[in-house]
Amino acid sequence: MENPVIIFGADGIAKAAQEIFDSNQVIVYGFLDDSVSLHNQQINGVTVLGATDDAGYLKLIGKKAEAFVAVDENAYRKGLVKMINEKRKKMPVNAIHKFVNIPESVFLGHGNFINAGVLVGANAKISNHCIVNSGAIIDHEVVLEDFVQIGAGSIINAGVHIGAEAFIGAGVTVVSGVTIGEGARVGAGSVVITDVSSGQTVFGNPAKPVEK
Repeated sequence: MENPVIIFGADGIAKAAQEIFDSNQVIVYGFLDDSVSLHNQQINGVTVLGATDDAGYLKLIGKKAEAFVAVDENAYRKGLVKMINEKRKKMPVNAIHKFVNIPESVFLGHGNFINAGVLVGANAKISNHCIVNSGAIIDHEVVLEDFVQIGAGSIINAGVHIGAEAFIGAGVTVVSGVTIGEGARVGAGSVVITDVSSGQTVFGNPAKPVEK
């Protein structure tokens, strides 16, 4: 990546994203965040420049800088991606740590966060704006749709299909061939052996629906 990157968000995974770009020798131009209390503060030597809709910095996207959305709350993340798409006609770049294993056969979309130690198997698909935390295993022919989040150390076995905006907690195991529906949530440490319906929350070993 030739241009520096502006990180949207300055908390949570934003600091990890900065470390990822540093690991790849990509310059972080600055952070943009809607929390006024963070403005003008520095994160590891990089300044929080202003709000996410600051026109003076937005106009740099696609010309002198790239964008990455480092927000893990999906509604907020989607809103920022939409703004960048509409105002700058650009997609956020990927933040992929140098210590990951992604074969050439993997389909990789835009705006994904993939942290250190992640292993991805052959012919997997990671769509757009997914978050894959440290040490997760995404086995061969797994499909992650847009805005999926995978917790640290989770193991997603071969042929699993995870629908858009699904959330998989830390340390989860999903057995081969399972389908997890759109917007579903899997609690940390669960073992998923059967399909999970869209919007459903499951937890346990084996994972079972959580009564609301």
